[in-house]
Amino acid sequence: MVNVVLDKQLQQKLQTIDNRDEEIFCRLQQGTGLGNDFLGWLHLPQDLSEDIVGAIENTAQRLQKIAEKIVVVGIGGSYLGARAVISALQTNFVTPKHEVIYAGNHLSQDYMVDLLHLLDTTDYAIIVISKSGTTTEPAVAFKLLKQHCEQKYGKANAKERIVCITDKEKGALKVMATQEQYETFVIPDNVGGRYSVLTPVGLLPIAVAGFNIRNILNGAKAMQKNLSVLNENNCALLYAKVRNYWLANGKSIEVLASFEPRFYYLIEWWKQLFGESEGKNNKGLFPTGLLYTTDLHSMGQYMQQGQRIMFETFLSVKQSGNTCQVPFDENNLDKLNFIAGKTLKEINEKAELGTILAHQQGGVPTLKIEIETLDEQTIGELIYFFEFSCGLSAYMLEVNPFDQPGVESYKTNMFALLNKPGYEKEAKEIQTQIERL
Repeated sequence: MVNVVLDKQLQQKLQTIDNRDEEIFCRLQQGTGLGNDFLGWLHLPQDLSEDIVGAIENTAQRLQKIAEKIVVVGIGGSYLGARAVISALQTNFVTPKHEVIYAGNHLSQDYMVDLLHLLDTTDYAIIVISKSGTTTEPAVAFKLLKQHCEQKYGKANAKERIVCITDKEKGALKVMATQEQYETFVIPDNVGGRYSVLTPVGLLPIAVAGFNIRNILNGAKAMQKNLSVLNENNCALLYAKVRNYWLANGKSIEVLASFEPRFYYLIEWWKQLFGESEGKNNKGLFPTGLLYTTDLHSMGQYMQQGQRIMFETFLSVKQSGNTCQVPFDENNLDKLNFIAGKTLKEINEKAELGTILAHQQGGVPTLKIEIETLDEQTIGELIYFFEFSCGLSAYMLEVNPFDQPGVESYKTNMFALLNKPGYEKEAKEIQTQIERL
């Protein structure tokens, strides 16, 4: 189970449950807070039907039989959750039998051309994920991939290689899926993108990558049960309180740091989850991440002696499934025989503890989020823990955790610059703005 570890004095102070904690907790659990029409994720682990789970597993097996690579087309929450889980669980340096690759999460021309060249020489399938089907990045990518797939396999065979995850009734992708008779899974109306890992949005790509989605759901279900009780041991409430405590005490940045490189995309998903949920009305911590020890050789100096505007959350795994010992060298030219016989796990743990102590000495408050092992069960626990914590933390800030009104600003400017019909007024305003530069 997820464990939140922090300074004993602060822990004692924050573990006290007061009336505001109870009110915030009830807002989330009872669905009385802002954005309560997007709380479907809250009971998703236990509510997801056997029919849906079975259908996801069957489709994953079907795609595995016909494709070596599966292209997941999506942006933001439509792909980050799946990528976070897959990257965390995959073995380093081993190309899986059924490799998941990604498109539609940016607009790089070179990336897309390189991807299409790769797909010329391999069997592939496509999972396209979009609620509306009109989000520019995935829509453009899917246009190109659909054309490529039909040219390579023929329209009838391409149909068997394309799966859509979209709205139940409306939207451009839903219309296309119906017209083309693509297999389709539904994005629940009451689950937003960044909270959608435990829907077909995340579960189908994860299953195609070869991981046991039932174990992931069991982990999330166990965490859901654990967090449904309001007490001083509720780790999500404690984490939310720590975040808001440091925000109220002058810290504007939270750094999620880990000594496990497989957490890279989990940190990216966490950044979206908290950044998009809390960054409203000029409020919220700025979420960013670092991977140690690598980033200690680039950002360590700033963390130690830069502006004291951040606190640091360490994400740690207690147990490793592997063993690798440092050998003894008779010449000892590198002067490292003092660690001969120790495992890299032991050394990494000491590096983590040394970093925590150093940053505390440098004036950076720290806490640690621990999981026992890195597997499907614990990743399911961790995903649900962060989602629940985020809901609580945003309600403490009095913002809606489930909308993202500011995301549309760049789209409006982009559409105006591209002369999209209906954006003529914005185009004139932008041209005036450009002329002032």
